[in-house]
Amino acid sequence: MSRALLLRTATALTAGLALAGTLTACGGTSTAADGSGSDAKGGGGKTVTVYSADGLKSDKGDGWYDKVFADFTKKTGIEVKYVEGGSGEMVQRAVREKTNTQADVLITLPPFIQQADGKGLLQAYAPQGSDQVNGADKAADAKWTSVVNNYFGFVYNKKELTSAPKTWEELLDAKYKGKLQYSTPGVAGDGTAVLVKSMHDFGGKDQAMDYLKKLQANNVGPSSSTSKLAPKTDKGELLVANGDVQMNFAQSKSMPNLGIWFPAKDGGKPTTFALPYAAGLVAKAPHTENGKKLLDYMLSEDAQKLVSEVGGGFPARGDVKPTDANAIALTQLMGGVEVFEPDWADIDKNLTGYVDAWKSATGS
Repeated sequence: MSRALLLRTATALTAGLALAGTLTACGGTSTAADGSGSDAKGGGGKTVTVYSADGLKSDKGDGWYDKVFADFTKKTGIEVKYVEGGSGEMVQRAVREKTNTQADVLITLPPFIQQADGKGLLQAYAPQGSDQVNGADKAADAKWTSVVNNYFGFVYNKKELTSAPKTWEELLDAKYKGKLQYSTPGVAGDGTAVLVKSMHDFGGKDQAMDYLKKLQANNVGPSSSTSKLAPKTDKGELLVANGDVQMNFAQSKSMPNLGIWFPAKDGGKPTTFALPYAAGLVAKAPHTENGKKLLDYMLSEDAQKLVSEVGGGFPARGDVKPTDANAIALTQLMGGVEVFEPDWADIDKNLTGYVDAWKSATGS
């Protein structure tokens, strides 16, 4: 990387719920309406279209998005049309539609939210409550604001493994051959996070690529969706996969064999970094005013108080400090894990080069 990533000395135990702001979302496929609508450009109407990375909506209808969108519609009468996919996939879709914009709100992970801004997809808007979001977790020019905080992590099968792996190096063991998988860097937000964390933990791009080249012998292969890896891990089809704390914590409620862990380099401490679900108002949105109302509601105290209880994540607002059972469990889970702060400007600038290096190293 062009300059070293900064290691935040505070542990995630102290950063956990007190840290306002920064989380995962992964890859996936569109699962909802196509977002088309006939309401006047920028006008009111009764719809708002959200393009989002996956992780916050549940197939069972009990996710944070499910609850927040339903409450928003009840409160305002505005229907939420939802389109889901990988972080990079959602940005590319919005780029293709630039001359005929369909989305009103774009929610994705770093560095893809920065990428969206760089491609001119976002317009400035500071939602109500964004003044309570940590400065590092929102754009200085109000082009995007984190709405849910999250951290990168891995999962393992608790039934097949008596304890979680501890280091990256352990994953090179032959017992993981064909039993390990991570989502595709450059396509999935969590897959890209594998590159970010490995470059940090191993001390640079070349060292990380050397490791990932070795790991490829055990890797099942590419996956555009991180969310699909947890069910495979729970069933024992995989022993280890990548993920993120919010999504995997929520999934573990119905997947009893799913455990969360954070790899360390041999001889080092487990590390992670914040991957916020960051939301921006789409430039030339068909329903700009409705998009603003939805962003305001997502950052409202009522919605933020549900982030841990319903979504299994961390509030983006620093003044919202939940004490529910999930919030307590999440704080304990993050205890002793060092949180570093990636150089997102560098990653945004050099992402294509990093992904190309990964493709070359792994033969992907």
